[in-house]
Amino acid sequence: MKIVLATGNKGKLREFKQMCEDELVPFSDLLDEFEIVEDGDTFAANALIKARTVYEKLGEEYLVIADDSGISLPILDGAPGIYSARYAGVAVTDKDNLYKLIEAVKEKGLKSTAAYYTAAIAIVSKYGEYVVHGWMHGEVIDEARGNKGFGYDPMFIPAGYDLTLGELDDDVKSAISHRGKALDLAKPIIRMLKNK
Repeated sequence: MKIVLATGNKGKLREFKQMCEDELVPFSDLLDEFEIVEDGDTFAANALIKARTVYEKLGEEYLVIADDSGISLPILDGAPGIYSARYAGVAVTDKDNLYKLIEAVKEKGLKSTAAYYTAAIAIVSKYGEYVVHGWMHGEVIDEARGNKGFGYDPMFIPAGYDLTLGELDDDVKSAISHRGKALDLAKPIIRMLKNK
């Protein structure tokens, strides 16, 4: 059973490949590019939409995993949340989103504030559907520091650290990240489904 990752995001693909001992194939290696409309109202709903859509196009010999993730700030009533990838609008860059969030923090008159990342990983196969979650808590700051990672990483400092995710080494980030925690929960499910 081939494992397919339902993402076009190069940063996510790189992180998944780093954290997964299984051979992952991005769906774009198997299918022509197409748009997946993520209109769910939770991270889990959007992850399932992505995984189901790719699974339906590929068929039963595949196991499809998809993640939906983002950053939430209590001071902004949970924003950007599920809109993290399009916080600054449609067809924007990671930098556009990052700098819009930095401005939102500055508009509140803050140098830093509590924040957390959520990752929902959906697994879809002929044996059913599963969703797991992982979280990483910390704070965001009103500037970008470091050029590692992607998305909001240069402004997020994980709890217990002094450096942003943009400054921390990839192996440290993988060990503490929301996606890593969700993947730790997903791996036994993937192994179980592969061995059925």
